[in-house]
Amino acid sequence: IGETIVWRNTDNSYGLVAVLMHWLVAVATVGLFAIGLWMTNLTYYDPWYKRLPELHKGVGVLLFAAMLLRLAWRYLDPQPSPLATLSALERAASAVTHVALYALLFSAILSGYLISTADGRPIDVFGLFQVPATLMGLPNQADIAGKIHFALAIATITLAAVHVLAALKHHFVDGDRTLLRMLGLSKR
Repeated sequence: IGETIVWRNTDNSYGLVAVLMHWLVAVATVGLFAIGLWMTNLTYYDPWYKRLPELHKGVGVLLFAAMLLRLAWRYLDPQPSPLATLSALERAASAVTHVALYALLFSAILSGYLISTADGRPIDVFGLFQVPATLMGLPNQADIAGKIHFALAIATITLAAVHVLAALKHHFVDGDRTLLRMLGLSKR
């Protein structure tokens, strides 16, 4: 109580904007993964058969926009310094993991786009706007992109799980502020 909200990162902690974007992307990613798995088991007569893919596509497009904003914010608002308690290996693993998560997410979104637009139709985003089909009609585009999308989704969620386990290890085993910083609870 009485602590002011810090919007931007400091040398020791993440600001509210970075924290909110991190958790928004995390929740959207897990949600899209769960919806994607659910969709693969639906039958034609299921009431969600047409609605769930539209939800998945719309959230996927919005996640893409959020990821672009997050990257821009990361560039404009320098990250806090790594904790002094982290080894060189932990710092390197953290950097590689973050780059890999970004690459996997963007690749999964791109492959989802290729599935959705293979027939030349745009992606409707909740009736607000449409994303046009720009690359379509390639041989077996939807099938090939679908297999790639699934593999990327599995890789993304697996790496995200490792990321979570590493944060929990830092919090409960090492007793450092890694997790607290991304929860916005670390001392400024």
